[in-house]
Amino acid sequence: MRIDPVTLQIFANHAQAAADSMAYTLFRTAHSTFVKETEDFTTGLATPDGMTFASPRDLGATWFIGLDYANAIRLVADYRPGDICITNDPYAGFVCTHTPDLHMWKPIFWDGELIAFSVSHIHNTDVGGAVPASLSRQLTEVHQEGIRIPPNKLYAGGKLNQPLLDVMLTNVRMPEQNYGDLQAQIAAMNTGERKVHDMVRKFGVEVFRQGVSDLLDLGERQARALLGRIPDGDYFFSDYLDEDAPGGVPVRLALTLKIRGEEAILDFSGSDAQLQSSLNVPTGGAERHILLMVGYTYCLYSIDPSILLNGGITRPARCVIPEGTILNPKFPAAVGMRSMTCGRLQGVTIGAFQAAVPELLPAGPAGSSAIMNVKTTDNRSGRTIMASIDPITGGAGGWSGGDGADGSGANSSFLKNTPVEINETEVPIKVLRYGLVPDSGGAGKHRGGLGTQLEFKVFAPNTVVTARNRDRTRFSSWGSNGGKPGATSGFWRNRGGNDEVDLGNTDVVALDPGDVILVTACGGGGFGPPWERDTKAVLFDVQQGKVSVQSAADDYGVVIRDGAIDETATAARRARLAANAKSAVFAFNDQREAYEREWTDANYAALTEVLASLPVNWRHYMKKRIFAALAELPAHQRRGDGSEVRRAFELAVGEFPQLRPAQAAE
Repeated sequence: MRIDPVTLQIFANHAQAAADSMAYTLFRTAHSTFVKETEDFTTGLATPDGMTFASPRDLGATWFIGLDYANAIRLVADYRPGDICITNDPYAGFVCTHTPDLHMWKPIFWDGELIAFSVSHIHNTDVGGAVPASLSRQLTEVHQEGIRIPPNKLYAGGKLNQPLLDVMLTNVRMPEQNYGDLQAQIAAMNTGERKVHDMVRKFGVEVFRQGVSDLLDLGERQARALLGRIPDGDYFFSDYLDEDAPGGVPVRLALTLKIRGEEAILDFSGSDAQLQSSLNVPTGGAERHILLMVGYTYCLYSIDPSILLNGGITRPARCVIPEGTILNPKFPAAVGMRSMTCGRLQGVTIGAFQAAVPELLPAGPAGSSAIMNVKTTDNRSGRTIMASIDPITGGAGGWSGGDGADGSGANSSFLKNTPVEINETEVPIKVLRYGLVPDSGGAGKHRGGLGTQLEFKVFAPNTVVTARNRDRTRFSSWGSNGGKPGATSGFWRNRGGNDEVDLGNTDVVALDPGDVILVTACGGGGFGPPWERDTKAVLFDVQQGKVSVQSAADDYGVVIRDGAIDETATAARRARLAANAKSAVFAFNDQREAYEREWTDANYAALTEVLASLPVNWRHYMKKRIFAALAELPAHQRRGDGSEVRRAFELAVGEFPQLRPAQAAE
């Protein structure tokens, strides 16, 4: 029996309002800047089986649509009223995906029957471990990434498990901050429980149960109808993280999107093997794991913003993720920096969908956001300060209907900036510059969004800055339909001084008093030929400081003299640009094009095959050996057909006879 459409819509509004109320409670009562300002948290309502059916739209990390608590819920037995459960263990239940993410769920009962769960998560600024803020790509195993709490009851029948709380708070750098955020989560889940009880009183428990089922079914039907509008076929896209470890080689993420009627298969088989760094994404092999489905959800919602956002939309899709790869690592692989991989993965999914429907999706998002954390000492009080000060986010890609959003755009849009005044009040730093990076957005008929930049000075010795998710210094966002790629990012210590250091993708930096940090984000890709952009729009961008006079001429063909457009020179230059244009769905930056002349699809196919034949613990090591061998290969011996990869592999394996029996056993 289905609920009639009018009642279902009213029910959906109530469920949405409940999730929003939970989010507002958490947002207003949290202690850490990263939660109350940046808004890295989620709230929601889930079925008794753990599937989220209601999530907030405007507050928190809105990319967790379809988060499934099922595996974690099953690891705790005998739920009773007053229970509240907790975990942050990436390998226990696979609902948490790195240790700073603290997930909690509270069973909601009606007349003794479990009818739903209120759920929430926050990203703790720190959960202990090897570095302040707990995360760095240089870490090699999950044991280095802070305390891990397997699924457990924090409250049993309303009674606090004080020893568990004590263990958690003893192992973190800012226990008062963590405890404050924990209390905010509990308040949010209590709000969710009250709202569900209100809904049951209004609709009745039978309608509540049926309404939850119908909402998920409706989401599935809408997703199937949307997928049915995309032409059947296989659509491939790949992109890279700059390096697989400090000073390492690129990380490849590859997707073949297979559209079959009203269903989609997301095959990630061409992605890199499991790494000896913290860029791995722990999914447990779940074919609809939330971190694999974020880009899918974004694409569906971009094509049709009226689609219902709940776990039902993931049902028509499934993922293929071989074990022992970066998207399905084996314990105890480090996973703390999975957020950087996830950001790039979302872009890869957008690229694959764009290959299928080029006019319906935007150009490449920046796909990188440096989450800046500072651990320092207040010179006046002697107090240790540990805080997140800002996400330095990139721009969104341009699209057929307009320019990409500047700053916090596309798949970084849920990360809110922290006002300079709050940063300087809560952390003893001096902000010298905060704004947009000129010329960072990819040129196009519709320009890519600009990246942000932050420059600040520190004043105490032994200050440590962590820049989580630093990337895009080598491979930038892509342009599409004739648009150009965005600019790369940057990170410097004392830029312009005699002791200037280009930090590249470094994510942990020790600083001295007076040191200045400058970090910039990359821009989004442009959409459509730049010489087709309205000349007045180009002039306005120049007046706003978003595009330089030089870029206006070189990229857009708009010649500006004395603050005005030279119409004759502009017409001639635009004609030359159009005559020399190359037609392609995607446009990549020079660094990527040069890299792919050596590392072709055939070479990567061979690399994937040979590494899969090895035990997991050998794969990253052997990958580095193969890359080193190819780097020394003379240009005339490079065929790009995979043969040089296979030969390098055979030579490397020949040095380790113990691998032969292991291969046979595997």
